[in-house]
Amino acid sequence: MPEASARIDAIDRAIIDSLQGEFPVCERPYAEAAEKLGIDEQELLSRLQRLLDTRVLTRFGPMFQIERMGGAFVLAAMRVPEEDWERVVATVNAFPEVAHNYRRESERNCDFNMWFVLATETAGGIAAVLERIEAASGLPVYAFPKIKEYFVEMKLQTRG
Repeated sequence: MPEASARIDAIDRAIIDSLQGEFPVCERPYAEAAEKLGIDEQELLSRLQRLLDTRVLTRFGPMFQIERMGGAFVLAAMRVPEEDWERVVATVNAFPEVAHNYRRESERNCDFNMWFVLATETAGGIAAVLERIEAASGLPVYAFPKIKEYFVEMKLQTRG
C-alpha cells in the first residue's frame, strides 16, 4: 500500500505509464526516457526514487528469465501463526534470494498465508535456501515449482 502522504502528479503518471515494457536499451537509457517525457535525466531519477520510497512503486527493474541464465526460481508458501507474523516476515525478507513476499488471506482449502518467490543463481540453490529459511524461521516452507510458463503482459494505466 502506498503511504498516505504519497501523491503523484501528471509527470509521475506519465513516467509510470510510459516505462512499462518499453524501457530504452542504450548507453544512457534514463536520459532517453526522460527526453521522451519532456524532463531531464536527474528529474526522472529523483521521481523514480521518490515513487519507490513512498511505495507508489514497489519495484522498478528488468524481468529476467532466470532459467536461461542458469538459475532457478520457485514460488514458496508458509503457514505463519498470526502472533509470529512480524518475526517470520523479517526472517524471510532477510534472505537476498527472496524476490518479493506478500501476505494472502487463507482461502477455502488453503491455509498458506505467506507467499514469496525465491530466485537463485543456480538450479540447485533453491533447496539450500528453502532449508535455510526453514531453519531460521522454525516453520516448514512449501515449494511450488513452475510446471508451465505463460506470458501475460499487463500494463496498468494510472488514473488522473
